[in-house]
Amino acid sequence: MTEEINTESAVAPGPGETVGAFDTAHGSVAGPDLATEAIDLLDPLLMRDPARAFSRVRERAALVRGVMPGVDPMWVATRYDDVRQVLCDPRFVADPAHVPGGEPSHRIEQLWRARGAYPEDAKYLRASLFGTDGPEHHRLRRRVVRAFTAGRVTRLRPRIETLTRALLDSLPAHTGPDGVVDLIPHLAHPLPVTVICELVGVPEPERPDWSAWSTVLTDGATGTALGEALHALITSAHTLVDHHRDHPGDDLISALTAPHDDPLAPTQTVALILNLLFAGHTTTVNLIANGITALLTHPGQLTLLRNDPTLAPHAADELMRWCGPTPRALPRYATQDLHLGQCPIRTGEAVLPVLAAADRDPRAHPDPDRFDITRARTHPGPPQVGFGHGPHRCIGDHLALQEAQVAWTALWDRFPDLTLAVSPDELVREAQPNSWKLSALPVRLRR
Repeated sequence: MTEEINTESAVAPGPGETVGAFDTAHGSVAGPDLATEAIDLLDPLLMRDPARAFSRVRERAALVRGVMPGVDPMWVATRYDDVRQVLCDPRFVADPAHVPGGEPSHRIEQLWRARGAYPEDAKYLRASLFGTDGPEHHRLRRRVVRAFTAGRVTRLRPRIETLTRALLDSLPAHTGPDGVVDLIPHLAHPLPVTVICELVGVPEPERPDWSAWSTVLTDGATGTALGEALHALITSAHTLVDHHRDHPGDDLISALTAPHDDPLAPTQTVALILNLLFAGHTTTVNLIANGITALLTHPGQLTLLRNDPTLAPHAADELMRWCGPTPRALPRYATQDLHLGQCPIRTGEAVLPVLAAADRDPRAHPDPDRFDITRARTHPGPPQVGFGHGPHRCIGDHLALQEAQVAWTALWDRFPDLTLAVSPDELVREAQPNSWKLSALPVRLRR
């Protein structure tokens, strides 16, 4: 997918769009607090530095028009109150099929098709936990929520600690001649991948393939590579569903396929597995890496945390706010004419909530660009939205936070002199719309 787009052609209205809401000849919009120009959602700056770049957008106007190739335009919400409303107001839905009077285009399906997904795999997007609403969403969510209760996550902690110790034990072996090791492939990535694969029920011999496929899907690949990876993952998931139905164990796939008065269709089961894989490891990989980076570049905050372990939950919450791994939520669709703040939204129009901008909004968080792990104690404010908000809030937030806290604590306990091997401005962020991630995290374990 190209990073440069023709704004003039890209803002032409698609099915369900309202021509009167913006000027198609000039890419402009009209109305209170609406920006006069559309923004390119694939702008490298918006993807590589979403908190700062979208903050500029946020202060320019409450809503702007966002465009990208192959996807119909969307409104972009960046202010805290607006983002929270989009995420929890029942008049906004995740599935455009629930919009009365004609189904708008499915922006996520369009995006995946534009990236190279096979047409026959689109049904898994519609059947997913992320893409359903109302009773059907509650039905699917209930079937997986047991795996992510606080109690079960707590019981997983010894296993997470064991895996983390093993990864830390092997770090010196991965150190290069210059004394540098990359923490992403040797800590941040393998820990959550192993945890989620064990939880879901992916056999150990198949985990490298699952890890490779999911990496292709989340690393910005397009074309044949993406289409083949998604299809291979779906095919493998179907095979696992069949196996676990006949040979049940203590894992999530077995729980999903167990006899039930209200059985799931195979497509729904596979869609749930894919949801858990992506949400259960991709977010956590980047949360761990972003957190390590933030603490290394704010040594005073790291000292506070190491001197007072009770700050760990507050630190994790602040890290989600300040450098959360998921800059944008999925689009929502208006089921009726309404107002978002002072801005009119027409029935069927899509709104993209930008979490990174909402969590740096000075209207909600005083001095929002300051990283402060004591913020919850000294300047309590509204909750961060890094895990989402409302009925679609991340179901695995407890697990992600626990894995990250274990990784951060154990890393500095083992290597108290850990330092970045490059200057902070040499760290490279990948240009991806839905993940704020580092290409590498090179460190020295000892001075």
